[in-house]
Amino acid sequence: MNKRALDLERRIKNRKARIGIIGMGYVGLPLVKLFLSKGFEVLGFDIDEKKVKMLSQGKSYIKHVTAEELKGFIKDKKFQATADFQSLSGVDVVIICVPTPLDSHKNPDLSFVLNTTETISRYLKKGQLVILESTTYPGTTEEKVLPILEAGGLKAGENFFLAYSPERENPGDKVFTTDKIPKIVGGVTPRCKSLAKALYGQVVRNTVPVSSPRVAEATKILENVFRSVNIAMVNEMKMIFDRMGINIWEVIQAASTKPFGYMPFYPGPGLGGHCIPVDPFYLTWKAKEVDHPTKFIELAGEINTFMPYYVVSRTIEALNRNGKSVKGAKILVLGLAYKEDVDDQRESPSLKIISLFKEYGAKVSYNDPYVPLASGYRDYPGLALKSTALTAQGLKKSDAVVIVTAHSAYDFDWIVKNAALVIDTRNAVKKKHKNVIKA
Repeated sequence: MNKRALDLERRIKNRKARIGIIGMGYVGLPLVKLFLSKGFEVLGFDIDEKKVKMLSQGKSYIKHVTAEELKGFIKDKKFQATADFQSLSGVDVVIICVPTPLDSHKNPDLSFVLNTTETISRYLKKGQLVILESTTYPGTTEEKVLPILEAGGLKAGENFFLAYSPERENPGDKVFTTDKIPKIVGGVTPRCKSLAKALYGQVVRNTVPVSSPRVAEATKILENVFRSVNIAMVNEMKMIFDRMGINIWEVIQAASTKPFGYMPFYPGPGLGGHCIPVDPFYLTWKAKEVDHPTKFIELAGEINTFMPYYVVSRTIEALNRNGKSVKGAKILVLGLAYKEDVDDQRESPSLKIISLFKEYGAKVSYNDPYVPLASGYRDYPGLALKSTALTAQGLKKSDAVVIVTAHSAYDFDWIVKNAALVIDTRNAVKKKHKNVIKA
C-alpha cells in the first residue's frame, strides 16, 4: 500500500479523518449523524442554503435526526454545514449522497451526480477517498465518475481513491438503524476497496466487500427490483381478488403460515420512497446497451404505477353508490408521507392520488401529523396544500376519507365512526364496516 493510502487508513482507524458528506437529505443527514456518533468530525455540504442555515442553527428537517442531537455535535465543534464547496479540499473523505431521479420519460437523470463530481474534481487533492452512495445503474462509478475525477491528472488507486457503496437507509426503522445495516463496498482498485472497507468498518457492524463498483451498483438494483416485482405481483392479486370478493390481506396472512418457500409482500396505493419506484428503471435503461429486454421489470413498473389510478377509480365507484359525484366532492386524504411514521414524501403515492382527484374536480384536503406543508414538488409544481386538523366535524363533512398512509398516530376506529365513507388502501381498518371500502 502506498504512503498516501497508509496515511489515510491510519487517520480513518484513529478516527482523525475528516469526513465530507455531500447532500443533506434522507440519506446524507443520517450518515452525518452516524459518523459523528462514532467520533469523526464531519462537514455537511448542500447547495440548498435554507438547509445549511437550519443545520447551522441546530434545526433538523428530518424526523429521525433530532435537533438536540445536532446542537450537541455543533457545540462540540464536530459538525458544520456549508454551501461553500471550496471546503472540500480540507476533508479526507468525500461521500456523495445526492438524488438520482428519473426524467419525464423515466430515463436516469444523473445530473446531480455528475455536477457534484465536477465540483469535487475542482478541489480533489492527493490522498482523498471519494465514495458514491447514490443509487444508480451498474457502470456509473467507472464510466461516469472516474473519468471526471481523473481528468485533472490524478490517478485512482494511486493519487486518490474511489469506491461505490450503495445507501440502504430505511427511514423510520428503529430496528435496522444505519449502523446495523451491512455495507456493500466496491472499489475501482483493491486499494480503493480496502480503504472504503476500513472507513465503513469504523461505523457499521458489518461490511461486505465485492469485486467491483459494478457489482455493488448491481446489488442495490437487484434488492429493489426484487421488491418492486413482488409488490407488483401482490398488487395485481389484490385487484383480481377484489373482483372475486376475496380479502387479499386475509389471503396473505394465511399464506404466511407456510414456514418455507413464501415471503409476505403487501399491496398498497402505489410505490413511494426514492428507491423502489426509481431504481428498476435505471436497470431497464442500462439493459438497452447490451440489447436485452426487461419485460418482467417493466411490467412490474406498469402495475405499480397504475395503483394510484386504481385507488381513485375505487373511490369514484364508492361515491357513485352513495349518490355522489367526484366533481365537487370533499375528499380528505390521510397521510402524505410515503410510509407510516416518517416525514419522507419522496415519490409518495399520495401526491399522485391528490393530483388525480383534483383533475376530476374534487375538493381535496389532506392530514399528516409529520408533513405540515405540501409544496415544492418537482413532478407536482402546482400542488400547494397545508395539513388540515383531523377533527370529527371534518371527517363528517368529507364525502370520502382515503387512508393512504397508516400512521400509528391515527385512531382508525374513531375515523371510521365519524366518516361517511372510508377508502382503506393499507388494511388499516381490520374489522368489516359498511362504510369501509378496501382499495
